[in-house]
Amino acid sequence: MLLIPAIDLKDGKCVRLRQGEMSQVTQYSDDPVAMAEQWQNLGAPYLHIVDLDGAVEGVPKHLPKIEAIVKKVTIPIQVGGGIRTASTVQAYRAIGVDRVVVGTAALQDSNFLALVAQQFPQKILVSIDVKQGLVAVHGWTTVSTLTPRQVFESLKDLPLGGIVFTDISRDGMLSGPNISALREAAETSPVPVIASGGVTALKDILAIQEIGDNISGVIIGKALYEGALDLKAALALVHSAGEAGAVC
Repeated sequence: MLLIPAIDLKDGKCVRLRQGEMSQVTQYSDDPVAMAEQWQNLGAPYLHIVDLDGAVEGVPKHLPKIEAIVKKVTIPIQVGGGIRTASTVQAYRAIGVDRVVVGTAALQDSNFLALVAQQFPQKILVSIDVKQGLVAVHGWTTVSTLTPRQVFESLKDLPLGGIVFTDISRDGMLSGPNISALREAAETSPVPVIASGGVTALKDILAIQEIGDNISGVIIGKALYEGALDLKAALALVHSAGEAGAVC
């Protein structure tokens, strides 16, 4: 199970939001490239980058900044936020982004999702952002009538790399993840699930890991920036838990 630090970009800065509210923002660094290097140096195997402005406006707003990060680090990167056309997916792949996360466009245009999934097999992730049991779109600003289970059903025949499952109410709150929702997602998703939202302590990571094999990763944001969670300790915990599981 991968532990994946998050870098959220707003106005060129590295920030975190509370429950996805653009007005509830805390800035942690004005140098996202240096932040990416920091997580890599601490042992992160992967990075998750979100263009928050792009998610709201529907077009990428930080592509040059993300390209600078890709050029500076050696670990793979996945990017989401405002990715709603095949040409945008191609642009990110062209600068060296490993996986591309699509949300709103995937839910509103099945032809788009099928196109990019076929064009980039295993390199497209679908973002399932849930608020009170329903899937939210447009940078979390609009709640649809779709349940996660309905979305999973529509994805079952596509060569996707996985889904990123976020409980919006837990995101940026340091309140712990929604384990029951994650368990249901892992049991019903046809592709591997990356957990996101609320991860605060080592026990949260263990609880997610215990859900089972269909959890492929955990995205960690505010807990790292606030110092509530030590990345090196978390990586060691996952490694030791994985070894214990292999022995069993």
